[in-house]
Amino acid sequence: MSLELKKVIDQISKDKGIDRDLLIDTLEEAVRVSVYKKYGDDIDVEVSFNEETNEIEVYQFKVVVENVENPKNEISLQEATTHDENIQLGDELGFKLSIEDLGRIAAQSAKQIIIQKMRDAEQEIIYEEYKDRVGEIISGIIQRRDKMGWIINLGRTEALLPKNELIPSERYIRGDRIQAYIIEVKKEGRGPQIIVSRSHPDYLKALFHREVPEVADGTVKIMAVARDPGKRAKVAVMTQDSDVDPVGACVGVKGSRIHNIVAELKGEKIDIVIWSPDIATYAANALSPARISKIFVDEEEKILEVIVPDDQLTPAIGQRGQNVKLASKLLGWKIDVYTETRYNQLNEDKRILEQLASVAEIPIQNFLDAGFESLEEIEQATEEELLSIEGLSKEKLNDLKAAINLLKTNN
Repeated sequence: MSLELKKVIDQISKDKGIDRDLLIDTLEEAVRVSVYKKYGDDIDVEVSFNEETNEIEVYQFKVVVENVENPKNEISLQEATTHDENIQLGDELGFKLSIEDLGRIAAQSAKQIIIQKMRDAEQEIIYEEYKDRVGEIISGIIQRRDKMGWIINLGRTEALLPKNELIPSERYIRGDRIQAYIIEVKKEGRGPQIIVSRSHPDYLKALFHREVPEVADGTVKIMAVARDPGKRAKVAVMTQDSDVDPVGACVGVKGSRIHNIVAELKGEKIDIVIWSPDIATYAANALSPARISKIFVDEEEKILEVIVPDDQLTPAIGQRGQNVKLASKLLGWKIDVYTETRYNQLNEDKRILEQLASVAEIPIQNFLDAGFESLEEIEQATEEELLSIEGLSKEKLNDLKAAINLLKTNN
């Protein structure tokens, strides 16, 4: 029995990676609980693992008294001397209990405690292993789907790929091998929960770190990433090494490096753009492949007005606005795109509104707040609608109409 117990302890410690002393403490606690279940928790017992005999030993202690009132914890002097003739009143006498006598229910209880303690210890080891691995790419096998997303088998534990962290176009079946990016490790009651993602922008950044040596060693720095997962992404890069082409380094010879990343993301198109501290230059790079005519910068509001040739509106905006949306996300600025024709028209409308505002002696913003943005809109408005413009008096209404007619004639 003793040799068998030692083998079990050593085998579990080896297979599960659980500290041997922790296993022994768990066994002692399990036996202690079982003893209390059988004899009551008011008895004085000591449970220990004997390293020489490799056995769990249980001793019950009783105090030597003249008159016994509590048989569980007291023994008479007369009876005590039959065990030890030198015993005296007030001394403690220990009796070895047989753990085989604990009974089936107590043994089952001990087994449950051992299993739970082992599970807790194993989960703690897993948590310690993964808690510092946030930001790493892991590989596993699709095990099943539940209401939260996909469960990935990592070997000793599982990871959750939530629905909102999926690449929308991807489909999985049980047994598929998959890579994902660890975004969070939570300590839950049922054990550590490892949350992974395939749509997170940092997953793309991690793939570049893995595939591009210049990124891994810091020669090329990834400054920002914006993704429309499964469809398109933009990655801003820079380097301080004049001998290195950051875009070329990321693409690789004949596109070998970027091809591996695109393949992992199931065909997601990736634009690599040069980062610049000058926001206008950075924006022009980010809106590639569109040609840019001019960019106006509003530093306070973080708004960019981008002017493009009339034939460049479609590539600047992109399909369903994808190009400008990704560029805006990459920069962290709002981007408004105008064709040259439209921008000139807006400027002309603004010039006319400024003249009319001067005649009416009110701010131009009052016209805009009332919904008037052009000469044509003001001309077609009724007197009632015009008088709804804040600050416009009846006395100035005729002056405004005269100005409108004059501007109409000149235009």
